[in-house]
Amino acid sequence: MRMRKLGRTGIEVSAYCLGTMVFGKMGNPDHDDCVRILKGRRDEIVPATKFHAPMGESPDRSGSSRRWIVQAVEDSLRRLRTDYIDLYQIHHPDPHTDIEETLSALADLVRAGKVRAIGSSNLPASEIVEAQWVSQQRGLHRLRTEQPTYSILNRGIEREVLPTCRRYDLGVLVWSPLAMGLLTGRYRKNTPRPAGTRMQWVPRHLTDERKLDAVEQLLTLAEEAGHCLTHLAMAFATSHPGVTAAIIGPRTMDQLDNLLAGATLTLGDDTLDKIDAIVPPGTDISPLDVSHTPLPLTRTDLRRRPPHERAAA
Repeated sequence: MRMRKLGRTGIEVSAYCLGTMVFGKMGNPDHDDCVRILKGRRDEIVPATKFHAPMGESPDRSGSSRRWIVQAVEDSLRRLRTDYIDLYQIHHPDPHTDIEETLSALADLVRAGKVRAIGSSNLPASEIVEAQWVSQQRGLHRLRTEQPTYSILNRGIEREVLPTCRRYDLGVLVWSPLAMGLLTGRYRKNTPRPAGTRMQWVPRHLTDERKLDAVEQLLTLAEEAGHCLTHLAMAFATSHPGVTAAIIGPRTMDQLDNLLAGATLTLGDDTLDKIDAIVPPGTDISPLDVSHTPLPLTRTDLRRRPPHERAAA
C-alpha cells in the first residue's frame, strides 16, 4: 500500500482509508464480520471521526458549538475505546456557530491530548480560507485536513476546493470515490437495481440518465484498459496530486480484498485523457444527495427579499 503524508501533520497514511459508515444496520448487520475488519489494530491505524450530526432529540446535541464538541468527543472516545483521536473533523459547515467558537474548542482538545489533529469535511473553499485566517489571527490550532466528495462523476472540487487545500498544505481525504456505488459496475442502464445496496439511500441517482450514460462509457474504457471499473475509479481518485487518500466503504471482507487488489494501479495519461473526455475536469454530473447543500439553496428567505421590500413590478 502506498503511504502519504497527511498534510502538515507529520502523520503518514495509506492512499486508501477505511470508512465504516456501512457497518451495522445501514450496510452489513453481521457484527462479527465488521469486527474482523477492524479488531486489534489500534496502534497500526490512524482513527478519524467527525462531529456535527444530531445524536438525540435535543437541539444542543448537534452542530459545531463548544457545548456539543466537548460532549461529542467524550462520546466518541468511549465508543472507540481509545484515549485519543488522531483526526477529529467538523462534518459540515455550521451557519449558526462562529468558526472561532469551534476552532477554540478544538484547540483545547488538542492541548488536552484528546485529539491529535483537527480537520473539516464538506467545506466550500471560502470557508476553508476563513478558518485558516481565523486560526492565524487568534493563535489557534488550524484545520489540517479537508474531507470532500470526489469521484469521476463528481469532480467539482477540482475548481476551487483542491487548489485551496494545496495552498494551505491541507491533507485531503475524499469520500465516495465510487459515487455511492455507481462506479462498481453493478448499476447499468435498463437493468433491475441490485438488492441490498447503499444506493437505496439515494435512489434518484439511478434515474439520472447522464450518470448512467457516463457509467456505460467508463465500463467500456475500463475493459479496454484491462481493469475493472472499481479499480479504475479508485485509481482516478488517488491520482490527483491534491488528494492524500480515498475513503473506501466495503461491507464485507470480500469487498475489502477486491478493493485492495487494485491499490497499486496507476493510470497513464492516455486513460486519464479519456476519462476527461467523458466527464470534463471540474464537472459534477449532478451532486450527490448526501452532499452538503448551503442553506441559501434550500431556503427561499435567504435568497429573496421580503415581499414588502421588493420593487413594484
